[in-house]
Amino acid sequence: MADARPTTVFPAWLAGLLGFVAFEAVAYFGLRWALVGLGESNQYQENNTIVSNWVKAMAFVVLHLALAIGALMVVSNRVPRQYRGQVQRWFYVALLLSFVLLIPLF
Repeated sequence: MADARPTTVFPAWLAGLLGFVAFEAVAYFGLRWALVGLGESNQYQENNTIVSNWVKAMAFVVLHLALAIGALMVVSNRVPRQYRGQVQRWFYVALLLSFVLLIPLF
C-alpha cells in the first residue's frame, strides 16, 4: 500500500498498555463502588446464599462488558487504521480480565 508508513511498535504498544491499565483500574474501582450494596462481604457465614453473590457477579460482568464495548467503539474510531488491530487485542484481554477481576471483587 502506498500510504502505509512504517511505525515504531514499542511506543504504540506501551501507550496501549498504559491506556488499558488505566481503563481497567477505573472500570474495576468504579464498578466496585457502584455494586457495593450487592452480595455478601463475609463469604463463610452460615446463612450465606449464592443468589446475592450471583447477582453481584453477573452485574459486574455485564457492566464491565458494556464499558469494554463502549471503549472499543470510541477508541477504534479515534485511532488511526494501523492501530485498530492492537485495540482489538486489548479488547480481548479485557474480556478475559473481566472474569479474573471477579476474584478480588468478593
